[in-house]
Amino acid sequence: MRLARLAIIVLSAILFSSAFRAQSAPAPANAPQKILRWGNGDEPQDLDPQIISGSVEHNLVRALFEGLVSTAPDDKGVLPGVAERWDISPDGLVYTFHLRADARWSNGDPVTADDFARSYKRMLTPALGADYAYMLFLLKGATDFNAGKTTDFSTVGVRAPDARTLILTLERPAPFLLEAMTHYSWFPVHLPTIEKFGAPDSRGASRWTRPGNLVGNGPFVLTEWKPNQIISVRRSPAYWDAATVKLDGIDFYPVTQPDTEERMYRAGQLDITYEMPPSKIAPYRRAPNSVLHLDPYCGVYFYRFNTARKPFDDVRVRRALALAIDRERLVKHVTLADERPAYTIVPPGVAGYEPAPDAALKADIAEARRLLAEAGYPNGKNFPKTDLLYNTLEKHRAVAEALQQMWRKNLGIEIGLHNQEWKVYLDSQKTTDFQIQRAGWIADYVDPHVFFDLWRTGGGNNNTNWGDPGYDKLLDAALDARTREERYATYQKMEKILLRDLPVMPIYFYTYARIISPRVKNFRTTFLDNYPWKYVDLEAK
Repeated sequence: MRLARLAIIVLSAILFSSAFRAQSAPAPANAPQKILRWGNGDEPQDLDPQIISGSVEHNLVRALFEGLVSTAPDDKGVLPGVAERWDISPDGLVYTFHLRADARWSNGDPVTADDFARSYKRMLTPALGADYAYMLFLLKGATDFNAGKTTDFSTVGVRAPDARTLILTLERPAPFLLEAMTHYSWFPVHLPTIEKFGAPDSRGASRWTRPGNLVGNGPFVLTEWKPNQIISVRRSPAYWDAATVKLDGIDFYPVTQPDTEERMYRAGQLDITYEMPPSKIAPYRRAPNSVLHLDPYCGVYFYRFNTARKPFDDVRVRRALALAIDRERLVKHVTLADERPAYTIVPPGVAGYEPAPDAALKADIAEARRLLAEAGYPNGKNFPKTDLLYNTLEKHRAVAEALQQMWRKNLGIEIGLHNQEWKVYLDSQKTTDFQIQRAGWIADYVDPHVFFDLWRTGGGNNNTNWGDPGYDKLLDAALDARTREERYATYQKMEKILLRDLPVMPIYFYTYARIISPRVKNFRTTFLDNYPWKYVDLEAK
């Protein structure tokens, strides 16, 4: 039955993709160029899919690279990508991907199974220090290889018996694997190009990701990168599904201020903004034929504590800060985009998961004051100098100032505010050079596992110095569960641990508020905001 259902799903996906290709006709030779102008929030840290870790970078690399599977434009499951089809063993442990013959790198080289195998080896190599290496820990032997317990990559569940066959063997069943593989951590990179410009496991500003050097396998190629000004990509003639691609290119603008983006839109300089100034949401809502879009977004806005630094090595202090804020007031009067207050870790609507009824935080100022006094700081007396770090964005500043005021009023403590530009902020996050840090987590795939895998002890994106052996055991046990109900019950236990120890403090669940020009066709904000670029179209002016 599993194989029969799989055959139906794959056949439907192929027909769906073919239908999109059939709708795309070549443009007349004298037609104006369709260049989408996209507000991208900030300057990316890099364009290496195995180094990056943010949504700013995600928007770019999914234009330049493609994995074995791709996101369906209707937000329901996956479609074939580089793999034209796949088989799954009855025990759910072995996935055999059959690569399409016409998949090409932008330099004309064929995309082979060995490209994926070598890419996964690079991703898991300890020296690279990939933040998202843990995404590949689903593979048999991957954890030990990444931890340096062995240097023999043949012990990892990755085999390429021929150029068009890739066999992945899992440590334990992962029913969300195909959805997870739409994430850039599973994308291939062109190792000959990387090796041309340096060691494959080196980090930092490598020349291989620059225009004229970068070789990708996605629908677009990199043509221009002027730091803090513009990054341009243009249609790739080598892409296997080039007939489907409707845009001639995308110009990404790293604009950090939503007010600037809104003015650029009104001046005809942007088609889609990255954010929306909270103060402009109400006027745009009231406007006839409004171009404002408010959509669900699968993520949680939170503050991360450095549990190795005083005073946040004391769970009582962390809990006091978490209980002393008014989340309802925050989303009603500050963020203004229909966000929902977050008292748990996982957003509502994630694959049917519901938190345990007794797990949620509750605002309780009296208890917060009691805990702070018990920790040695009655009415905030002698509370040490503390700074909150956030990346430069007006909304983050507004949220930080609102919480700063609540903590001052309710606990008698003073929290300083410190902002950094995106790349510097990410470096501070990775080295845990902070006391409290503004953070957000957008799911990499729609399954509750993605909100729990993040907090594994020593995980690449944990960055709290917190870990719990019991939590780690439950994380593994969840994938050994025989039913979804059993798996979700395990996640409920893990959520209780997170809300007991509070290495992070949930604040609200995201929505996505932005302007989308009526000129933009065939585009919608998906739950993960990963709508495939190749289906987007643009109406001529």
